[in-house]
Amino acid sequence: MTEQTHKYAERFRGFLPVVVDVETGGFDCERDALLEIAAVVVHMDENGLVRPDPVISTHVVPFPGGNIDPRSLEITGIDPTHPFRAAVEEREALDLIFRPIRKALKRYDCQRAILVGHNASFDLSFVNAAIRRTGHKRSPFHQFSCFDTATLAGLAYGQTVLSKAVQAAGLEWNANEAHSAVYDAERTALLFCDIVNRWKALREAFDARPATAPELVIPEAPPPLNPEPRVPDPTPG
Repeated sequence: MTEQTHKYAERFRGFLPVVVDVETGGFDCERDALLEIAAVVVHMDENGLVRPDPVISTHVVPFPGGNIDPRSLEITGIDPTHPFRAAVEEREALDLIFRPIRKALKRYDCQRAILVGHNASFDLSFVNAAIRRTGHKRSPFHQFSCFDTATLAGLAYGQTVLSKAVQAAGLEWNANEAHSAVYDAERTALLFCDIVNRWKALREAFDARPATAPELVIPEAPPPLNPEPRVPDPTPG
């Protein structure tokens, strides 16, 4: 194991960040169909900066009985019946996505992949539902932990909508390509990397301050608000 590999394994406490975006037939992971899935493994270069790997993606055949809300298709532009869609069954789709992630786990000596997503709990819920439906036993992902770029971007840039957060980070955004799993995963990966790398630069700049620099004064947090006294309920018990 190289020193760089060791550093990356320690950076996220043994977790390997993998950006995932899904496009679906609705919001209910148990009832609504998974239609597209894309993943981007995040690697670390020799300078300790994180970078996105090429995207892995596939179209997915809706599971038997899976609901597809027409309003979802209007947003994504997906046509599940298109003859050139080249969709695969859920089990095959999971294998296609999981295989390179497991290779990356070995490469970086990480214990588990951690899903990175914009409103990540949504993507993780659909991945976990597909795992349950197919009886998949070799998921590389942590079952419930995730990194949410909506939260991170809200802290870093004051934006929580993906398109606005991407542009606030100085990255390009093409509204015509949005709402495809591939494009959203690529943009989310770039956003995540930008936040992590900015934090690294800020931390290093802070640690490199000369000894003669004025001491950083961190203001004390205001005292917690005292809740108003409760008024007793006059209704007899």
